[in-house]
Amino acid sequence: MTQQADQPEKPKSSWVNLVVDFGPLLVFFLAYKYYSPPGDSSSLATVAAVIKGTIAFMIATVVALGISKWRLGHVSPMLWLTTVLILGFGTLTVIFHNDFWIRIKPTAVYLMFSSVLFFGLWRGKAMLKYLLQSAFEGLNEEGWMKLSRNWAWFFLFLAALNTVLVYTVSFEAWLQAKLWGFTVLSFVFTFSQLPMVLKHGMGEEAKEELIENPPHD
Repeated sequence: MTQQADQPEKPKSSWVNLVVDFGPLLVFFLAYKYYSPPGDSSSLATVAAVIKGTIAFMIATVVALGISKWRLGHVSPMLWLTTVLILGFGTLTVIFHNDFWIRIKPTAVYLMFSSVLFFGLWRGKAMLKYLLQSAFEGLNEEGWMKLSRNWAWFFLFLAALNTVLVYTVSFEAWLQAKLWGFTVLSFVFTFSQLPMVLKHGMGEEAKEELIENPPHD
């Protein structure tokens, strides 16, 4: 009992997780829209807008990393890995003046997470628990395994979907789909998992945390 009292209280995530997870992507979108030329009048100006948006995206991602450490007390492995890939693909975009790299980045992220989760399932480990660095209250090991399995398949689906969009639609259409479509899909999928995880013992407080901070790219 004394040990429980001495344990530091876990920082509340609330809106902070949402800012950390989706803030940089919103910054990318707003920066691109601000610098993009009206209509399709100048392809060079459009490329310049993508470059400026990408630079803003990279800066916002680093800031989000700092906010996570400051407000939540930790940086999850998922956020570390995502940040490294954003900086890597963002740098390629800036160097080669080609928006292909920033558009294909989500595919690389989704495939990496999916591979890690499938590898964990093969080894009998629920790797999602380690990627999120969370221990949702009451969720048993079977629940974690099922959640890891489901997210592994969902990440694979998102990787395929993003790749199709990269090769079939314009940058503008891709950006709209990435900001709104993929975000909505992630939240809908997260909600679809609630009956399963509640069945496997997850508590109400942990349910709120899962909704506020779904796995993302």
